[in-house]
Amino acid sequence: MTDFLFPADLDPEAPAYLNGSWLALSQARVSVLDRGFLFGDGIYEVVPVYGRKPFAWDGHLARLHRSLAALSLESATAAIDWAEIVQGLIAQAKAQDQFIYLQVTRGVARRDHSFPRPAVQPTVFAMVSPLKRPSAQDRAEGLRAISLPDERWLRCDIKSVALLGNVLARETAVAQGAHEAILSRQGFLTEGAASNIWVVSQGRLRCPPRSNQLLAGIRMSILPALARALEIPFEEGPIAQTEVLQADELLLTSATKEVMPITLLDGRPVGTGVPGPVFHALRAAYDQAIEAHCA
Repeated sequence: MTDFLFPADLDPEAPAYLNGSWLALSQARVSVLDRGFLFGDGIYEVVPVYGRKPFAWDGHLARLHRSLAALSLESATAAIDWAEIVQGLIAQAKAQDQFIYLQVTRGVARRDHSFPRPAVQPTVFAMVSPLKRPSAQDRAEGLRAISLPDERWLRCDIKSVALLGNVLARETAVAQGAHEAILSRQGFLTEGAASNIWVVSQGRLRCPPRSNQLLAGIRMSILPALARALEIPFEEGPIAQTEVLQADELLLTSATKEVMPITLLDGRPVGTGVPGPVFHALRAAYDQAIEAHCA
């Protein structure tokens, strides 16, 4: 049998977890009849790790359970000790800063659009990779983004593995020399292709409301708390695309990108074209939170 292809930029001996077993990442195998492969019928979670400690773990675990419940998979995975899996990966990994990828699919069954009856055993997979934090240059210069219509499905609040809409949006951005796509639906901001987007207007930090049209990142709870501590006004509510285009600052947040400024949108400078004061204050506070977490 021909060996499976394995990406050259990944460590084949990196630790992984699959259905109760620990093994090298290159040895992990999933059936072609897995519903995650056939239908994208599954969910995932990404957890950043600093100094070998999972960051904002309670928030990530809660979102994982929400996603499992949305796919009627929570009872089938109730016996799984997610913290034990995460800690096992951390202990086996080489890097101090890591990110953990967790994925659950409905499992292996005959190809049929409805759920298998009786239910089958879910496929549970997890892996760990070194966390490459944003560079000093990216922090100083900011990121480039483009505007795109949000053409994805209407359950973006589920952290689903069915990410083709996000992939196409990000690829459109990359093909135009940008880092991210900022999406809008019916004239209002939703999120980035793989991030949450924040608007700063006259010193006020703003984000879109939580809804089925976007995935509420864990930083949607962290950033408002940091803003309050810094006495930066914060508002969660609808943001028109025109307000995005006229913003004094734009910020991007995600588990792996942390907090980053967007300084160029659709080829035009955002605000003054350099990272602004609200970004610098929140970035410093976020770094301090990571330092305190590692202490």
